[in-house]
Amino acid sequence: MKRITSFSVDHDFIGEGMYISRIDGDIVTYDLRTRKPNCGDYMDNITMHSVEHMFATYVRNSEIGEKVIYFGPMGCRTGFYLLVRDVEPSKVADIVRKTLVNIINHGGEMFGNTRKECGNYKELSLEAAKIEAKRYLEFIPEEKSDFSYPQA
Repeated sequence: MKRITSFSVDHDFIGEGMYISRIDGDIVTYDLRTRKPNCGDYMDNITMHSVEHMFATYVRNSEIGEKVIYFGPMGCRTGFYLLVRDVEPSKVADIVRKTLVNIINHGGEMFGNTRKECGNYKELSLEAAKIEAKRYLEFIPEEKSDFSYPQA
């Protein structure tokens, strides 16, 4: 069986940051790595779920919102995948930074926090999303041109 791309990257060399995971035609999958893999520091489910609600809402309402295909967590709880069509990587990085700042500065209620809107609405925390966004923001530099994974 063919090995998938994400299993072909040496996770011992991945740190927190933003990487291009794969390119499929005009769709680019970004690895938004919020935690260093295999170090025991994983997002708890409430944090992961809460960031997903906030980030997905803000990024889909951003200037590239119509080009966002998907945003969601990695099963290993060390980051998220963001799939975008026809947007330059530097622009995506700019939007990721703006989205994180929007989460940090969010003054209203958690997006999608009701039973009708979410299948696990009781496991959400705006404060957890803000803490994670603030933590991750430092790993997305304002000037970045190389989005490739680190090599051994």
